Amino acid sequence: MPVFLLTDFDAPNFALEEKLFADAGMRFVTAQARSEDEVIAAATACNADGLLIQYAPVTERVLSALPRVGICSRIGAGFDTIDPKACAKLGVWLANSPDYGVGEVATHALALALDIIRGTTFHTADIRAGKWHYESNGKRRRATEMTLGIVGLGRIGKRMAHVSRNLFKRVIAYDPYLIDGDFPAFVERVRDLHELFRQADVVSPHVPLNDETRGMIDAACFAAMKPRSYVVNTARGAVINIPDLLAALDSGQLDSAGLDVLPDEPALPGERLTEHPRVVLTPHSAFYSVESEIELRTKAARNLITWARTGRPDYPVVMGTKTLLPA
Repeated sequence: MPVFLLTDFDAPNFALEEKLFADAGMRFVTAQARSEDEVIAAATACNADGLLIQYAPVTERVLSALPRVGICSRIGAGFDTIDPKACAKLGVWLANSPDYGVGEVATHALALALDIIRGTTFHTADIRAGKWHYESNGKRRRATEMTLGIVGLGRIGKRMAHVSRNLFKRVIAYDPYLIDGDFPAFVERVRDLHELFRQADVVSPHVPLNDETRGMIDAACFAAMKPRSYVVNTARGAVINIPDLLAALDSGQLDSAGLDVLPDEPALPGERLTEHPRVVLTPHSAFYSVESEIELRTKAARNLITWARTGRPDYPVVMGTKTLLPA
């Protein structure tokens, strides 16, 4: 009987996964492994054939210590806590859930953009402080005269462009990995990242976190923007250089920012970013709806089930060579 380990989770229960594996005739074990050593210990204890991972670190050291493990499936689209090069080197399949919650993330990004453009959260804070005036937190410009800039035109970036196109004057995008034919007709292509920042009034990145994108939105990008511009982020927190963001907010180069993701989570009371009066925060919730959570968790678990049955997961990121070993 195949054995699969849920390394860690923050859902209130794992009944959904339990039923999926039970119906498939496979054993399902859970842990709360937050370190490499804890992952190794938990997987060794149950003789795991594969790992279902939320945030746990899976490095070459972890995989080398677990030669039986043939697949890692991430509960999410990103996989920045898992080493894909180590997976490829050791023949371990890496899979994810790439197409869940696309609409949720795009509409959340748009909601953050409209919130900071219109100042709705800032007005709430002003009213609670005894201020009642339509300019209490600054002058507001018309969104339909603004340009929205999207960095990364994958599934979510395209959906963001689609849901936003009637709300902004222009939608522009930067994505060096797409051919011209993959750009929707209503999205103008910009071939240089800093040129996108120069043209955009609002920027929304939709890129994975990797060596190329880590800290890609930095002081040079903010300096290129028009004064009193806006940035939102529902991608990965480390895509934006946070000290540079704070400096741009303090100088007035940025009017405000709406962030769903941070380099270090959770945000804590008293931190400068948490307390900044020109920042709207949400708790890494852009992906979430009742329906998207079910889709996410189901697809991540089924990667393991399909691999055990066929030798290949439904959504491979790294093509492995390992198959299910005899018990």
